[in-house]
Amino acid sequence: MRLIDAFNGDIGPVDNRALIGERQINGLTCDSRRVEPGFLFAALPGTQVDGRDYIAQAVANGAVAVLAEMGTERSAELGDAALITTENPRQKYAEVAARYFERQPETIAAVTGTNGKTSVAGFLRQIWAGLGHRTASAGTLGVDLAGFDETPELKHGFNLTTPDSVDLHCSLRELSDLGVKHLAIEASSHGLDQYRLDGLRITAAAFTNLTRDHLDYHETFDAYLDAKTRLFTDLVVDGGVAVINADDPYADAFRQVAQARGLRMLSYGENGSDLKLLGLTATSSGQTLDAKILGKHVQIALPLTGTFQAMNALCALGLAFAAGANRDHAIECLSTLQGAPGRVQHVDDHPSGAAIYVDYAHTPDALESVLRALRPHTQNRLHVVFGCGGDRDPGKRPEMGAVAANFADEAIVTDDNPRSEDPAAIRHEIMKACPEALEIGARDMAIAKAIAGLQAGDLLVVAGKGHETGQIVGDEVHPFDDAAVIRKAVQAVAP
Repeated sequence: MRLIDAFNGDIGPVDNRALIGERQINGLTCDSRRVEPGFLFAALPGTQVDGRDYIAQAVANGAVAVLAEMGTERSAELGDAALITTENPRQKYAEVAARYFERQPETIAAVTGTNGKTSVAGFLRQIWAGLGHRTASAGTLGVDLAGFDETPELKHGFNLTTPDSVDLHCSLRELSDLGVKHLAIEASSHGLDQYRLDGLRITAAAFTNLTRDHLDYHETFDAYLDAKTRLFTDLVVDGGVAVINADDPYADAFRQVAQARGLRMLSYGENGSDLKLLGLTATSSGQTLDAKILGKHVQIALPLTGTFQAMNALCALGLAFAAGANRDHAIECLSTLQGAPGRVQHVDDHPSGAAIYVDYAHTPDALESVLRALRPHTQNRLHVVFGCGGDRDPGKRPEMGAVAANFADEAIVTDDNPRSEDPAAIRHEIMKACPEALEIGARDMAIAKAIAGLQAGDLLVVAGKGHETGQIVGDEVHPFDDAAVIRKAVQAVAP
């Protein structure tokens, strides 16, 4: 396509405007190593590197245009390439990607919050599939398709909560070409802050909850909150719908920004007005929800464990309603929901009958939620194995320890992803708040120790990594799968 068309006619400051309209772009990227002849290279500023340092490499690889931040001056290394400058190159890059790839699913719902994004996106995909739609969910677990007689294999997938804008829009075009009309996508605070979701035509957005997380990146909680609210202030289309967890302390902040935009609002939870949770009863296969949904009193057999999963299911249901789903038909879909991998996932049972779960919980709120969720299913002692990641917000480490001390009967503190930090130092910070816990650095040994001590009626949750299959130590990723380690440890204690 013509370069000027990619910028929708408005290319901002450019040093050779007369030639812009005649230039063709064959692709775009922010990675100079991926530049091919005819590409636009986005020289984006970053926390570690500055994309402008790689302009020469991009031009040598064939870039015909360079997008950079205002103040970037033309130099000899640009050669004949056009230099386009803008105050926010990240946002412009995302918008250009949207115009370049053009097609995306007709209905896009995005969900943000500290916890629950993956589950909500997955539940919404299942609801839409149950209603007969070709649908997909995208985020931490990659792209999952549903509603096809034979599920096609995607050429362009991704497995980040919010991928690079070009990878994202390339995948959206492929989904659209496959006939996917409904997409549920996770919106991370990093992705929102870095403008990677800009250009999506989001018709409905949901807020799940907000607790301490990612302060190593955002630095302050207010900045973290601002990143989350961008989904509602900037990205949802005019006339769109906001689905808000009425039970969260920050619900009012999201209501205010949604109201200022003129968005239609649906609220869920015990304090919700549209999807009101009246009560929960634990069952052998999950729980029964007593709820008032869009004015109708219903009881729903939900095959999922825990209040937080009930809330996630209601959030997904709200998004389905926001996209026009029939109330009664959508409610019926909840009885067949399946949990996301690594989210309160039952992995195995000890020979004594004690159940063993894995969960992705890596924040204090998430750990408390999963322990509270599993307590009603525990007849004897509730055990937890957990740790905290290195090079991440250290302030949540003692908070995680306090949660384990308050909500579990037995706790083992172990290593998560220590990255470049000293693992023993991380464990020490956790142990300050749970001095009665057992400390075992090697994660496989910690899991084996916990399983060896299980008795009839006990329950164990191994928290922090969930679906992940690697452990980051230094700058290397070592194969490590909590579920596989659990199964091996169970075999070792089998009679």
